[in-house]
Amino acid sequence: MPVSQLQISAVRAIPLTAQMQSGTRTAQGVFDAVSMVLVEVTTVDGLKGYGECLGRFGASAYASLINGVFAPCLLGQDAFAIRRLWQLMRASLSGRAGGMLVEAIAGVDIALWDLAGKAVGQPVHRLLGGMGRQRLDCYASSINWAGADAMRAQTQQALDLGFKAIKVKLGQPVARAILAARAVREVVGPDFPLAVDANWAYSLDEAIRVGQALHELGYWFFEEPLLPEDVAGYGHLRRAVAVPLAAGESDYTSQHALQLLQERLVGFIQPDVARAGGISETRDIATLAAAFHVAYAPHVGWSGAVCVAASLQLAAAMPAFVSFECMFIANPLRDELTTVAWGSAAQLSEGQLPVPTGPGLGIEINWDAVQRYRIDR
Repeated sequence: MPVSQLQISAVRAIPLTAQMQSGTRTAQGVFDAVSMVLVEVTTVDGLKGYGECLGRFGASAYASLINGVFAPCLLGQDAFAIRRLWQLMRASLSGRAGGMLVEAIAGVDIALWDLAGKAVGQPVHRLLGGMGRQRLDCYASSINWAGADAMRAQTQQALDLGFKAIKVKLGQPVARAILAARAVREVVGPDFPLAVDANWAYSLDEAIRVGQALHELGYWFFEEPLLPEDVAGYGHLRRAVAVPLAAGESDYTSQHALQLLQERLVGFIQPDVARAGGISETRDIATLAAAFHVAYAPHVGWSGAVCVAASLQLAAAMPAFVSFECMFIANPLRDELTTVAWGSAAQLSEGQLPVPTGPGLGIEINWDAVQRYRIDR
């Protein structure tokens, strides 16, 4: 079939859940399991594209939305009309922007980009215009929020794996967080790039105390110190501390990210492709970042292999990209869901990660793993 007639014949969403290793912890608590939704879009000639949406809690509900609401309106549509289909899915629930709707759209959108790349025999980063990047700078994510000795040991583990930059989870209380930040700095030395992710653990006054300490310790950036909705708080914090701020993983659309960017409230914007409406909308956020001279550092977190591959493709293509989040803690949905675990620490070479070069996302699904972790049997 000519690629100009890439007609959708089926859409299927599969919810997956896997257990995480003991001690996986942020400021918000311990995470024993991770969930996501795998999306498969098939054309009439049998070509298949794969996407992922962030369904960390209630993955089955996301799958039901995709299967019950999106699929009927996508059947028979041109898979190349990715932007029009994005708007069609958004309109299916009265055009609301954010939350579960846009996260579910993300899974389908990523699958459509995978299809488009496969149809023309090119990786997605080339369809996006490309920057010619074949390898990406990255940082280890993340040292768990734990006792100082455990954090020192995990920091050394990241160094032994070959990482050239590391991110640390911090939480409450503030005094303990500052001591932990100092302990990690002592392990890596004075010039090693270190960042902090607080997962919005702090009030504004607490964030100022931590941010000032991080600046004195030479930290690279301070991620999500405040609630994502507290845009005014980010403005106050930006003026009160010298350490660059980072945020954006909780944003759903470019409209949500715009205020952080145009007011320069952050030095790093971190959209998650499996939350922020897929490749289409995340590309717009990254393009805005370039326009406002803000660095783009994609959020990956405990997502699965398809999100990681899509994030690698975007990172390879976006002008403002600076560093990739490489989760070095084991995650079955990242490590086993595809035949090659793209974006894993095992692929590190001189502190960089390779970009998939195959058509589409450049991945192949491991269906044995899908069967092992699916929760809709």
